[in-house]
Amino acid sequence: MAEDKGLAVFLKGKYPLGYASQGSEPGAELVLRRERAWELAREAASLLKNSYGAKKVAVFGSLAHQLWFSRWSDVDLAAWDIPSDRFFAAVGAVTGLSPEFDVDLVDAQTCRDSIRKGIEKEGVEV
Repeated sequence: MAEDKGLAVFLKGKYPLGYASQGSEPGAELVLRRERAWELAREAASLLKNSYGAKKVAVFGSLAHQLWFSRWSDVDLAAWDIPSDRFFAAVGAVTGLSPEFDVDLVDAQTCRDSIRKGIEKEGVEV
């Protein structure tokens, strides 16, 4: 926990606008926004699995880390095994799910190594 607080202090210093109205604890509005982002992530994962053949979907980035999440956070998703001829249609489908959040979808098998390592390390399967 002390490590998390140290990270919060670092992030607050690096991204002060993201923490301006939050103080040391996230405000109720930010908590609700994060909950809506998770609902969207689950909806997108279901769509990707049921309509586009994804075998696995994971959330990564700021949504996967409570201390990193801010009022400007988007929803970062990684998917496995979507056929290449359907991938861009899948991107279009998930990006159109919400007017509130941008959704970024990456192919976990073909993305850059640095992104894949981050997904493997911090990704949360949905």
